[in-house]
This record gives sequence, structure tokens and C-alpha cells, in this order.
Amino acid sequence: MALTPSDIELTLEPVRRLLRALGDPHEAIPPAIHVAGTNGKGSTLAMIRAGLESRGEACHGYNSPHLVRLHENIRLRGRPIAEPALAGLLNECIAANDGAGISVFEATTVAAFLGFSRSEADWTLLEVGLGGEGDATNVLSAPALTAITPISFDHEMYLGPTLAEIATHKAGIMRRGVPCVVAEQQPEALDAIEAHAAKIGAPLHVAGRDWMCWFENGRIVFQDANGMLDLPAPSLGGAHQAQNAGTAVAALRLLGADEAACAAALTGARWPARMQPIAAADLPGLPADAEVWLDGGHNPAAGEALAAHMAVLNARRPAPLHLVCGMLETKDPEAFLRPFAGQATHVSGVTILGAAATQPGEAIAAAARRAGLPADPAPSLDAAFEAVSEAGGPAPRVLICGSLYLAGDVLRRIGWEG
Repeated sequence: MALTPSDIELTLEPVRRLLRALGDPHEAIPPAIHVAGTNGKGSTLAMIRAGLESRGEACHGYNSPHLVRLHENIRLRGRPIAEPALAGLLNECIAANDGAGISVFEATTVAAFLGFSRSEADWTLLEVGLGGEGDATNVLSAPALTAITPISFDHEMYLGPTLAEIATHKAGIMRRGVPCVVAEQQPEALDAIEAHAAKIGAPLHVAGRDWMCWFENGRIVFQDANGMLDLPAPSLGGAHQAQNAGTAVAALRLLGADEAACAAALTGARWPARMQPIAAADLPGLPADAEVWLDGGHNPAAGEALAAHMAVLNARRPAPLHLVCGMLETKDPEAFLRPFAGQATHVSGVTILGAAATQPGEAIAAAARRAGLPADPAPSLDAAFEAVSEAGGPAPRVLICGSLYLAGDVLRRIGWEG
């Protein structure tokens, strides 16, 4: 089996070929909810899963990328697949593929479909890996529901330089006659989504037109044609989670969920490395009184959302904000960090150890300075933590951000296992 872990080709042929060789297991999985978008896919699916599970319904799930170990990506009936079981599925894929070229992500996706087809559940929750139209997950002829979370610039080298092109790729998960929930979008992206939906005959449920969701008095208010819901705030932090919550609740309402399930969706969701609090005591080198947050967001829209949430936290308890930021070569650290200008006290640009495509800490620090932030390079997380400690002053707020690979390094240190 010729695995090409770093090659990205947005074509479905390798996946379809291997699925055929295995008897098309993707046609025998439980009803699927397929989610694409730039930001919020994982959080939205985590909320949908919490809502469905609150009704006693079992959910398979497929997300990417993994944070610590590959088996995190595949959930059978709500639990990460056992590593021996995943190894067995991958070995079946290797044998059936008969030496043809296929990427690690494509092979893992087929292994997930194979596992889902052999385990009973009520639902299959699928997160697109990259784009939509040519993504390895996009082989289902008739999912039960699709959703598109907010679209912004990311992966332009594969999806195109405009929001319209990016949105058209992501709209490729829609199917004729299958409802699609659409989160709030920039006009250019929404125009492309609506054009594709009209072309193929997919009914849309669009934020701001068919449903609305907002924070009010510390709670979530959701409204659609069926009425208004007064719901608890999401367990996942950040004002941006209102849109993710709205997308999840809109999807659940289309699936017949009641108010109790919608409330459980918001309070029961858990999603690592998305505004995840970390105990400073678990990260030696940081001040014992540090308030630590971990987030894997890595594009400009994620930077804006994170900076806004840090401002909210600072209004509640003023504290010097230290960013520990590492990013891959395909990302734009200056655009990501620019929203923190005037807010962050210091940026440590981190080289992500073990990630072949990491930007060196010097490049991150230089980008931060261009964005108007004081910054220095750090060759490792340990060096970055030491810089925070040496800064002294009142109890700091530390945001570790910029990459899911960096987030995975942190989670490994604290013994997180999925």
C-alpha cells in the first residue's frame, strides 16, 4: 500500500476504488450528518452528538486531525475505537487496496466507514477533512443532513483564493433533497452556497433567514419557524460558540429533537483544544498562579474569535496576556496574531517539535512583531513557559494557540488520552 501522508489531492477516486474493493461499506452505515466549513466543524458536531446522546441514541463519529493518537479520529457508539480494532481495519484496507496509491487520511477514512458498517448505531457524524467536494468523506449518496459552518480563508492553495471558490468546494457535500443547515456567512460565501444549492436542488436552512441564535443575559436564545428556545450557555467557551450552537440546534430541530435535547447539546458538549482550560500545575515551568487556555485555531477568523474571548476574560479579571504560538508553514501567523495587537503583553513564537512542516519560532516572532506585538522566539514549549515565568508581575493569562499539532504536544504532556 503506497501511503502518501503529506500529499493532498482533492479527488475521490482512490477512496471510491478502495470502498468498491471492500464491498462499499459506506452504503451500510447508520444515517449520516455531514459537516463542512472553515471553523467550528468539530464544536458543532460535538454539540449535535451531545444532543442526540441525551435522547439515548448512539453515535459513530469521524473527526480529524487527531491530537495525540490516530484512534481519536474514529468513535464507535461514542467511544474512541480501540487501537487493535483500528489496526485490524487498516490491515484490511491495505490488503484490499492491493498496492495502489492512497493517502493516510484516505485510508483512515475508509477504515472508519468499514468500522461503522459493522457496529450498530443510530447516527454517523462526519467532519470534512479539507474542503468538501473532493474530501475523502464525501462519498455518501444520501446523508440524512448536511451543515456548513462559517467559511473564511484557509487552505487557499487547494481551495482557491476567493471566498466564493472556497465556499463552492465546501458546498459540495450537499445532496439533492437533503436539508443543509448553513451558519452565518459572509455575503460572497453565502451567494456561492445558495447558487450550488439551487443547482442541485438542496433545501437550505440559513442563519439570519430561517433561524437565529444569540447570547442574551448569559444564555442562548434560538428562534426558528417552530418558535423560540431559551437555552443554557454552551459548555464550550467563546462568543463564537453562539453560531456553532445555533447550527447544532437548527440541525437537531430538523431531526425532531425537543428543547431538552437542544439544551443538553449545549451543556454536554466536550471538545479538546478548543478554548480548553489547562491546570498550570500540569505544565511545569509556568507560574503556579497562571490561568492557561489551549486552542488549536490557526486561521485569521480563529485569531479574531480567540482575541475577542481573551478580551472578555480580561474584562472579568484583568491579567497580562502571554501568547505561546506555533504554526505550520501553510499558515499565516501575522494575520492570525493581528487581532491580539494592543491586548497581548508578549508572544513566544514556538517551533513545534516533531512537526516536519513547522514554522521556526523566529518566523512566528517576526510575524508577531509585524502585527504590532512584542515577541521573541522560543525553540520549545519549555522555553516559552520559562519566558512567561521570567516576565514576573501579576498572575498571567496564557493562551497556547496556532496549531492542533502544538495542542497535541500539550495534551500529551498532561496525559490526555481522548
